[in-house]
Amino acid sequence: MQKCKTDGFTLLEIIVVVFILALLAAIVTPKIIGRTDDARITEAKVQIKNFETALKLFKLDSSFYPSTEQGLEALIRKPTIGRIPANYREGGYLEQKRIPLDPWGNPYIYASPGLYGDFDIISLGADGKEGGDGKDADIKSWDMQ
Repeated sequence: MQKCKTDGFTLLEIIVVVFILALLAAIVTPKIIGRTDDARITEAKVQIKNFETALKLFKLDSSFYPSTEQGLEALIRKPTIGRIPANYREGGYLEQKRIPLDPWGNPYIYASPGLYGDFDIISLGADGKEGGDGKDADIKSWDMQ
C-alpha cells in the first residue's frame, strides 16, 4: 500500500504565522507612526537652513536682505517692489525655483528686519497656529540648534 503525501500547511501553522505577524505589526507600527512627526520637524528645520543660506547669498550680491514685503519670493525672482538689488543672481538663489510650503502645507513666515536677527523665518508646526507644544510647536530660525 502506498502512502499519499500532501503538501501544505496545517490550520495551526497558519494561525501561528498570522499571530506572529500581528504581534510584529502591533510592536512596529506605533514606532513608525510616531516618526513621521519627527521627520516633518526635521524637514522644516532643513528648509529653514536652506532659506538662511540663500538669504546670505542674496545679501552678498545685494548688500541687504529682502524686506518683509518682498518676502522669500525674492530668492526666486528679482524683486520689483521696495529696494531693488543691482546684482541679482540670474536664476535666483534656490535650486527648486519655487518657495516650498512647510511639511504641513503652510507657507513659511518671513520678516526682515526680524525681531531676533536680520531676518526671522517661522513654520507654525502641525496645527498651523502660533505657539503649541510637540508636533504643534513653532519652528523658528533663531531657535534652532
